[in-house]
Amino acid sequence: MDGHAGHGHAHGHGHGPEDTGRRRLAVAFGITATVLVAEIVGAVWTGSLALLVDAAHMLTDSAGLLLALIAASLTLRPPTPRRTWGFRRAEVLAAAAQAAVLLAVGVYALVEGVRRLMAPPEVPADGLLVFGVIGLAANLVSIAVLAGGRSSTLNLRAAFLEVVNDALGSAAVIVSAVVIATTGWTRADAVAGMLISALIVPRTIMLLRETGSVLLESTPRGLDLDDVRAHLLELPHVREVHDLHASQIASGLPVLSAHVVVDDSCFHDGQAPGLLAALQRCVADHFPVSVAHSTFQLEPVTHRPHEGPVHP
Repeated sequence: MDGHAGHGHAHGHGHGPEDTGRRRLAVAFGITATVLVAEIVGAVWTGSLALLVDAAHMLTDSAGLLLALIAASLTLRPPTPRRTWGFRRAEVLAAAAQAAVLLAVGVYALVEGVRRLMAPPEVPADGLLVFGVIGLAANLVSIAVLAGGRSSTLNLRAAFLEVVNDALGSAAVIVSAVVIATTGWTRADAVAGMLISALIVPRTIMLLRETGSVLLESTPRGLDLDDVRAHLLELPHVREVHDLHASQIASGLPVLSAHVVVDDSCFHDGQAPGLLAALQRCVADHFPVSVAHSTFQLEPVTHRPHEGPVHP
């Protein structure tokens, strides 16, 4: 017998609606889409950059929340022979798309803000204030709806981030309206728009980096593969660990695989099943990122001549 393949799986594909936050997202989408219409009207009426940027945020939020809602529904579909992980990665794609659009809006607002600082248009403070208050109230309700599930998936985190940024934007609109009404300094509108952008850009870049790391199948943050290898090598009968890989399919779903070279005797005296269980427990219990889905290929020492090029 040249080798033995041992696989340890803990799937956990079953997720209820609250696991993916569908109801939270649906409520937030309804609120945001309603206020979007009001803010578009307000931006056209007042000519305000701050309100226009806030309306653009509402537009991206509405599209982003709808995308997040669709993605959350897709993740509930069961795996198939063609898609063995189902649509679990849809939430990562949705989060990346939301962050990319929000980054574009932030950059636009910075550029437009500079232009308006040099040539500030007239902005009616009373209309600006009304629509700012409406937007802030809606955003606060959406924040309350999404807050409870914001850490469960990248999808919900992106949606929550967008709504929080919009709340900050609405607050900036209100402040600029008060400044214009009390001092007549119309450049306050452009400053508010640029401030919103300054708050958006760093957070979206961080989210893009995180989603990009998942899509590039980088090792999950908090999981040190050198540490994993050292722990595995401490187990009895383990001689070598190679082709050790770890990645993240979606939020809360890290996976790990490795080829483990063990004493030839394990395949003759019945120790292989117990060793496989020990390997699974090791990666599931000993690290900050618990890997419940692990796959190990157990190989005897005599199998090495049959191996192709091996990786660390």
